[in-house]
Amino acid sequence: MADLLETLDLTSYAALGDSFTEGLNDPSPDGGYAGWADRLALLLAERVPAGGFRYANLAVRGRLLDQIVAEQVPQVRRIQPDLVTFCAGGNDILRPGSDPDEVAERFERAVVQLTGSAGKVLICTGFDTRGVPVLKHLRGKIATYNVHLRAIADRNDCAVADLWSLRTLQGRPAWSDDRLHLSPEGHQRVALLAARALGLSTDADPAEPWPAESVRTDAEVRRENLQWARDYLIPWVGRRLRGESSGDNVEAKRPDLLPL
Repeated sequence: MADLLETLDLTSYAALGDSFTEGLNDPSPDGGYAGWADRLALLLAERVPAGGFRYANLAVRGRLLDQIVAEQVPQVRRIQPDLVTFCAGGNDILRPGSDPDEVAERFERAVVQLTGSAGKVLICTGFDTRGVPVLKHLRGKIATYNVHLRAIADRNDCAVADLWSLRTLQGRPAWSDDRLHLSPEGHQRVALLAARALGLSTDADPAEPWPAESVRTDAEVRRENLQWARDYLIPWVGRRLRGESSGDNVEAKRPDLLPL
């Protein structure tokens, strides 16, 4: 397959989204978070002369789709990057009573805006939550949203990083303790997947199986699930009931295109 990146003349990249794209829970050396988008930017920067690649990460944890459209999409019109990754709507889908058809309509309106301001747009499907307590009951809504996302990508000539189909992302090593955010290893797999979706060959394979894990008893699984619910699920639900967001008072970590 011809390398799509060679035809894009890609030297700048802006990442839009929520905690997934901000990079929780992938610690960076500066004390913040790295994440798959930062890792993708490094992969892309390797293809151009030193200092010739610029990158912005506008994503902020907890943001809903309309907030991303209001706060981040206008910045893309301002900086005009060669590439935009736009992964949004997941927080909306998780909300009780949300309609994936309606969320997808708003998502496409944003995509249309972005395609007018960037050379290429890449979107991500939602994760398959089949093995996640509580969230597994939302699997049907996520699947419906994903069907819309693929159709949107086809209509608007977007690249797609298909998180749903990447089975390694269903493995425990891909996730941090909160089971809501990827581990560093999970972020690396997504970065490789996104690079390949753009036509870039990578030495490592995002679908490479994880090392074999030790077998846990049913009792151990139940204890882990109860501990997770106490430590992470209940606080997460509580924030939503109170109308709070983990992104309150958080700003984009890289709000402008800067050289890598």
